[in-house]
Amino acid sequence: MGRILLVFRLVVADVRRHPAQAAILLVSIVAATAVLSLGRSLQGATETLYRQTRAATAGPDVVAYSPGAGRTTIRALKSLESAPGVVAHSGPSRQYHTRLTAHGSTGAAVVEVAGRTSGPVDRPLLTSGGWVRPGGAVVERGFAAALGVRVGDDVTVAGRSLPVVGIAVTAARSVYPWAPGIGPGGGPDDGGGLVWLTARDSRALDSPDVPVTSFIYLKLRDPESAWTLTRHNPAVAPMVADTWVTIRPWQRIAGQDSVMLRDSQPILVVGGWLLGFLAIGGVATLAAGRAAKQTRRVGLLKAVGATPGLIAVVLFAEYLTLALLGDALGLVVARLIEPAVINPSASLLTAATGPSADTIALTTVVALAVAGLTTLGPTVRALRTETVSALTDSARRPPHRPLLSRLSAPLPTPLLLGVRLIARRPGRAVLHACNTATTLTMVTGLLVIFAQPVKGYPGSSMANVLRDAQERHVILGVTAALIALAAVNTITITWTTAQEARRTMAIARTLGATPGQITAGISTAQLLPTLPGALTGIPVGLVLCLPFSGADTIWPPAWSLLTAALAALPVTAALTAIPARIAAHRPVARTLTADAT
Repeated sequence: MGRILLVFRLVVADVRRHPAQAAILLVSIVAATAVLSLGRSLQGATETLYRQTRAATAGPDVVAYSPGAGRTTIRALKSLESAPGVVAHSGPSRQYHTRLTAHGSTGAAVVEVAGRTSGPVDRPLLTSGGWVRPGGAVVERGFAAALGVRVGDDVTVAGRSLPVVGIAVTAARSVYPWAPGIGPGGGPDDGGGLVWLTARDSRALDSPDVPVTSFIYLKLRDPESAWTLTRHNPAVAPMVADTWVTIRPWQRIAGQDSVMLRDSQPILVVGGWLLGFLAIGGVATLAAGRAAKQTRRVGLLKAVGATPGLIAVVLFAEYLTLALLGDALGLVVARLIEPAVINPSASLLTAATGPSADTIALTTVVALAVAGLTTLGPTVRALRTETVSALTDSARRPPHRPLLSRLSAPLPTPLLLGVRLIARRPGRAVLHACNTATTLTMVTGLLVIFAQPVKGYPGSSMANVLRDAQERHVILGVTAALIALAAVNTITITWTTAQEARRTMAIARTLGATPGQITAGISTAQLLPTLPGALTGIPVGLVLCLPFSGADTIWPPAWSLLTAALAALPVTAALTAIPARIAAHRPVARTLTADAT
């Protein structure tokens, strides 16, 4: 217990001495874990929500539609009540294909004729307000969200203004904007929302100009057998021989719901791995920047009698503890965001399904790998250092490279200093180039998605951007997280480089270099690898988009991709200016005196 307490106190003390570095590590792992968890949670998430909604609303296992409301149509639908495996039904009932206006917006809608009480199959769940009554309408929640209406607002149906008395969800229809289930006359569905009215209020829609469809909801003894109840089933074919009937099993309804998330999952999964790569780069920079101090710390621990095993535990415990904390926070963030991501239309009951066990295991392994692998090298080097050498450890002197000196001598002072800094730490320059390339990879994906035309629904202008909005919101969020983490990494790399080069920069000051030239030199060390990194990220992003593209994919113009790459230069210059300026204005005498002692 005493040894555990000692390790805990040493870890807490080190975190207190370096709070900014601990915060950067936490933010990096939280972002990577949250996005990766969200991406994996989308697999089967819609079906999970649909099953929950179907259980809460007594949703049908099969919905059968037939155009019109004549006797032949009703007789064909009623005959399905005796189909094999059917144990309950509601209907037949009618729905009218019309339009609805609210708050100045007009969209396609189907008006379902509803009774004052629900039948045994399909009992819509009210999320606010009450059920239909004469002179009042109930709007499906996804449609209400698109309209921006709440209980008490007025909507106009068939030229008649009605108050909204309730908002409800149902599993009998696909999520907005695919509520109609079938188009007018049995044709294709152009999209629209769902509204419930009483039989008396729906009479205003009885007109040759308003298409009507009849439908029936069926409950089966074995819900999983819904796929077998088709027109081609020998037991069903004679029942629907005289009219056209479209039969939709619940699995098809759930599959249609998942269309909203079809393009979001790869964005989140790829974004999660890219964020993980950036996290590795950021933590590696932190570990390298602290290498000298870590070596001195190892020397002190050795001097007071600590064993190599205890020292290794102390050095790894801080990073691994922060990694586990970041992983836990990332999973919590993902759970909080998940309902909005997996239920973009709000047509299903919103409930976080939570990360699965394999998702938790994956994110935990990634978090520990990010922390462990990036600190392994500096830790091993520190442990191998002799005690006396560790206590007197100072910054490594740069190797003398005569050829580089001759080539860089004619360069302007800022460029010369920048080239020398890169030559001293070439791995740092490669890391920054990879940092930039990773960011531009996702920015390229963003440009590709925004270059695609909006997938429209002729019957509903409000639904035109719904699926595209989900996809675009997701990639905007992931890109924003990548850019933020890349910015943190850039600042960290700049500050670490400036700290390691403080003696070199102080000597340059004594030889006549101005603080402005020192600032420009430190920034130049980051700017030089930025452009090749940005130019590399564009083709990588295009290659990642290829598996999700089709023959009709519109690729963004070359000038927009080039503009995105060139924009990385001023952004990098702005991010490096402040830490470089702070380092450049450090007193020369104090820097040289500190290194001398």
